[in-house]
Amino acid sequence: MEAIKIKRELPDDSVKYAQQHLANERTYLAWIRTAISIAGVGFLTTSLHFTIKISSNSNINTLAIFLGIFACVVGVITGVLCTIQYTRKRREIQEGLFIPSNHSIIFVSILFSLLIFLIFMYLSFLLFNS
Repeated sequence: MEAIKIKRELPDDSVKYAQQHLANERTYLAWIRTAISIAGVGFLTTSLHFTIKISSNSNINTLAIFLGIFACVVGVITGVLCTIQYTRKRREIQEGLFIPSNHSIIFVSILFSLLIFLIFMYLSFLLFNS
């Protein structure tokens, strides 16, 4: 018996931009991991603060709760923005365009900076009010 080879014709564009699509997917997955990590920082900070009972100061307790909620919100926003960017870049790759994404990167950087500032404030209050 002779094997019959069936050659499937692929559209030229799907092969032409395969590397760009794979890079786009890797970038998307890296941002998703980042979003999960940020939300995890929020859960970890809040749960450790109240499990270990680090402080009984109501201001520090409020800051710990706010830090946890803010980290989760930043994680969700990062996940939503990276999904929007992934779909936008996918369309741009298919159309053969390159449009840099400045606004979302600046926005997420500002949110990260605020989160780091809140963590710094939390640790400062713990050290100086204990």
